[in-house]
Amino acid sequence: MESNPEHIGIILDGNRRFSKRLMLEPWKGHEYGAKKVSKLFDWCKELDIKELTLYMFSMQNFNRPEKEFNFLMKLFKEFFQDQNHLKTMHDNKIKVKFIGRIHLFPKEVHESMVKLMEETKDYDQYHVNFAMAYGGREEVIDGIKKLANDLKENKISIEKINEESFSPYLYLQSEPDLIIRTGGDHRTSNFLIWQSWYSEWFFLDKFWPEFEKEDLIKIIKEFSQRERRFGK
Repeated sequence: MESNPEHIGIILDGNRRFSKRLMLEPWKGHEYGAKKVSKLFDWCKELDIKELTLYMFSMQNFNRPEKEFNFLMKLFKEFFQDQNHLKTMHDNKIKVKFIGRIHLFPKEVHESMVKLMEETKDYDQYHVNFAMAYGGREEVIDGIKKLANDLKENKISIEKINEESFSPYLYLQSEPDLIIRTGGDHRTSNFLIWQSWYSEWFFLDKFWPEFEKEDLIKIIKEFSQRERRFGK
């Protein structure tokens, strides 16, 4: 495919509504969603997508009902410690990064994230960024705090502050070429508000567990046909 995107962001929306449609407990939909993420890694390898950023848990998601929250924490821990997933990461040299305020997660979940990042830090074949305890506004605020501290310690001057010099203070420096949102909603929901300034957006009515390889191929094909002028 021509103009294949290097970096794709995905808002994984619709897990609970998918589960309700099957008349299951709402949080059960997250299990279906996790299985689809596993398949996504294989599809992106086949299509030569080098980087993925997946919006899996927002700052606002901490307000979910206790039973659902506990279910999600158990699911995250199992997902990040799953031997099949780990084998995929190591075999394909996938560098894993968690972006967000991950220190807010329960100790065991946080430790599994840190361990996975440490084990894959030297890989550069592919990159997978999990946006967890993430919010775009929160990312900018955290970046401003780091910048303010460097100003205080005279590590940078006010005159040197611009878009390029501020970017390293953010959780994520790379910018997605395209962003997909499943679930039928047409909003950005505080996802990569800095990095997505010229991303191409695609909104699907399908719930995330329904997303298939054919959907990804169709979106990439449409992406390749769009003229990206970057304001010129």
